[in-house]
Amino acid sequence: HSKILDAMAELKNNTRFDKVAEKYSEDKPKVGGDLGKLNRGSMAGPFQDAAFALPESTCDKPVYTDPPVKTKYGYHIIMVEKRY
Repeated sequence: HSKILDAMAELKNNTRFDKVAEKYSEDKPKVGGDLGKLNRGSMAGPFQDAAFALPESTCDKPVYTDPPVKTKYGYHIIMVEKRY
């Protein structure tokens, strides 16, 4: 739980989203937190709800979930770069 708080603190200090994700992410894709293209129905409920509620943004000016989203997989800070 402290790692997610550390990550949030870095984001609030204007660290790029991808750099924070590379440092703190525990997911297998360590590519700046990029999960690729995800479709509605392919994500855990709370993650999906939060992701589809966010506007598009960029890694240097991210709009992200605050507070982090909790799923059965852990805590997540979500940012959406592009909708398809």
